[in-house]
Amino acid sequence: MIRLYIPQPLSTGAALAPTLDQSRYLTQVMRLKAGEELIVFNGRDGEWRCSVAEVLKRGCLLKAEERVRDQILPPDVELILAVVKKSPLEFAVEKATELGVRRIRLVRTARTQPQTIRLDRLDTIAVESAEQTGRMDVPKIVASEPLDALLDGWDADRRLMFCDETGGPPALSALPGAGGASWGILIGPEGGFSPDERTRLRALPFATAVSLGPRVLRADTAAVTALTLWQAALGDWER
Repeated sequence: MIRLYIPQPLSTGAALAPTLDQSRYLTQVMRLKAGEELIVFNGRDGEWRCSVAEVLKRGCLLKAEERVRDQILPPDVELILAVVKKSPLEFAVEKATELGVRRIRLVRTARTQPQTIRLDRLDTIAVESAEQTGRMDVPKIVASEPLDALLDGWDADRRLMFCDETGGPPALSALPGAGGASWGILIGPEGGFSPDERTRLRALPFATAVSLGPRVLRADTAAVTALTLWQAALGDWER
């Protein structure tokens, strides 16, 4: 069944107005008629069975019928990704959403190359990925900030998985004993972290440095690999 993310409140009988693009998708691409059904979620109120209440010349209206799944949130893990080129950045956002991150934070490091970032495009990718994968929320994407500023404001109760391309213990052996219910996973830029950045990261009391294997990975591949390892060690796959 079609799933759509619509951030409006959901309750029995609530009227919903999809965006114009969503309405075109429902009525022109999927050719839904009045009375036909789809699934809607908003990240707060669970997953709802909705019906097409009315097809208009411009858009359509939906009606929330009943909740079919209670709200479930993914683990409190965020991906912290150094800004990279458009294609690998979009790939990383799509796959991180599939793998259940709650937030995606972009950072600028010493070796980050200047890039134009369209947060609206990344938000759209995250929404579409959430719709397709069955999750009931959409990860928040936070605008880029310098790595030093991010670390200066870090919540010490949140653990940090520092993926160090120069080596470290295997993630699956290092993570289970590190403790902590909330995590961030830090992935560096093309060219890796600078020596000063690496020294600071390894000295942080809340950081766990890990290796992602014997080969140097692209940033987008490293993000997928790190999230997979974290999920296997500490995540919600058993649920």
